[in-house]
Parts: sequence; C-alpha cells; structure tokens
Amino acid sequence: MGKFTPGDFEFEVRRSYAGLGLRTKSAIPKGACVIEYWGRELTGDEENTSNSKYLFAITEKKTIDGATRANIARYINHSCRPNCEPEIYRGRVYIMARRNIKPGEELSYDYGEDYFNNHIKPHGCRCIKCDPDRHETLNGG
Repeated sequence: MGKFTPGDFEFEVRRSYAGLGLRTKSAIPKGACVIEYWGRELTGDEENTSNSKYLFAITEKKTIDGATRANIARYINHSCRPNCEPEIYRGRVYIMARRNIKPGEELSYDYGEDYFNNHIKPHGCRCIKCDPDRHETLNGG
C-alpha cells in the first residue's frame, strides 16, 4: 500500500460547528492517507464563473469542483488547528493525517489564506481554536 492510498477507515457525516462535518469512526494513525478529495475538473471559464465553495486548485491550470455529495471529503471543515492536511500527488488531492486521530473526532484541514479571507473571516471563524465555547456547547460540555 503506497503513501497515497486511502486507508480502510469508516466515516460519518454529522452535524458540526459549521453545518455538517466528517467524523471518523476509526482510529487514524499519524501520516496515514485518510481520504481522497475528488471532483469534476473545471474549464477555465467555469473556474472564473463558478459559485461553488468546493473548488480545489490542483495547479494554476487545473481546478476541481468537489461539490458532488458522493465526495464525502467535501464535508471536512476548516480549522486553524487542523488534524489533517491536503497533499497533491499526480494531479489528485489526498487528505493526510497530521497526527493520530481518535474515533469520533471531526476531520479538519486549513483551507488556506485566500479561502479563509474570502469566505470564513467575514463571518467569524468557528473552529475549535477560534471559538472553543461553541464546541463545548455542541459536545455537551
């Protein structure tokens, strides 16, 4: 099994601090390939006119739209203190574990400065680092 082969992990889409989120039902070891983020490749015109919030730039000339619900990686939310990170390999996006992740944990990665400034910052970041009180309430704390 290569570095960029997603593991045999189980996930569930559940209510989260940012709407819906992806939680693991399995323990995931640090460094593991968690899941692939995939979608339809856009043309240059589509990229410039799309209102999708699931776009992922692979290269300067290739962007995919991961909006399809079959792409459950689309439910991974942003965090300023993420447990995963995206890696691009051979034109594909893989989500890798930055640390050991326990069953029941929500998966997250940093969406990057452009997305953060354009879509998250205007409304206030709701990740566990920036809004810990919201997470205590959601988790019954």
